[in-house]
Amino acid sequence: MQFEEEHKVREYALLFLMSLLIIAGCGPDNHVKLLESKNAQLEKENRRLQKDIEAAKAESSQLANQIKSLAELSPEVRVESLYELESVKLTKYTNFYDRDKNGTKEKLIVYLQPIDSQGDIIKASGAVEVELWDLNKADDKGALLAKWQVGPEELKKMWFATVVTANYRLVFDITNTVKSFDKPLTVKMTFTDYVSGKVFTEQHVIKP
Repeated sequence: MQFEEEHKVREYALLFLMSLLIIAGCGPDNHVKLLESKNAQLEKENRRLQKDIEAAKAESSQLANQIKSLAELSPEVRVESLYELESVKLTKYTNFYDRDKNGTKEKLIVYLQPIDSQGDIIKASGAVEVELWDLNKADDKGALLAKWQVGPEELKKMWFATVVTANYRLVFDITNTVKSFDKPLTVKMTFTDYVSGKVFTEQHVIKP
């Protein structure tokens, strides 16, 4: 019994000491340090917000100037300042290719060049439709062998430029489309210009 009482007294004493330590830890000095730390964090956050506000104001001012400049131009001037597409040509390199060198031509590669009014090749924005025809057959006998659509987002990734020339390079799989290459086949291309709305057509005969 006496042992239990002594044990309880020691527990109460230990709890009392822990309480004193907790109270001491929350004393004035620690409270001040906590407030100083919090204040430093708030000041840092405030500086970051001020920078964000200044950046947003600068961006807003730039956009306002752009809107003002565009508003002063007529729609016709804005379109013509980009480019004036005159034609879209299929180059002589449009052909069938054996990409893996196994003796079978499994790819159709179409090279097309948008030409502006100055005769320069330009990276015009638009959509392309490519058709492959066997004109030796009647329309109702499967003359149209295949058709592909290429949108503007996909097309701009197909721009191919060298030190000699530049063009769009479109690659299509014909593994299950063309069974024989012993007669001429015709590639028909339709290019819709997304700036002017003009539609250009061109065709190219691939000979055996």
